[in-house]
Amino acid sequence: MDEIATTASVATGTLYRHFPTKQDRIESIVADLAEGIDRSLNSALARAEDGTSSAIVEVIALLHHVMIDMRQERLLRFAVAGVADDSLREIQARGRAAVEQLVAAAHRNDSLYPDVTADDVVFLLSTASVAIAD
Repeated sequence: MDEIATTASVATGTLYRHFPTKQDRIESIVADLAEGIDRSLNSALARAEDGTSSAIVEVIALLHHVMIDMRQERLLRFAVAGVADDSLREIQARGRAAVEQLVAAAHRNDSLYPDVTADDVVFLLSTASVAIAD
């Protein structure tokens, strides 16, 4: 806690007042992660729907983002498994809904093979190695 407080430039007591238990700290971290994922997915969907970007480009960007850019968040997910499972399931459900919409949009404009499903993309996202190098 001392190291976290120092990194956040706050007193340890302040940190404990805001996050009295380990569960509170984990839930806060997971909530921040969920907000970031939601923003990213909503932006991708908006770009695909308004024609700013093609749906397949957004699917590829999503794969890259999760596999490369979010390595630390994936490690966090493994670290909090069993502690914040309900929050993680909610994040996964929202993410899956967005992936389904992106895949459907890619199918509509024929930029993705019809036999590639949202399940396929979700499988890739959920099984991506956390150790992929830059």
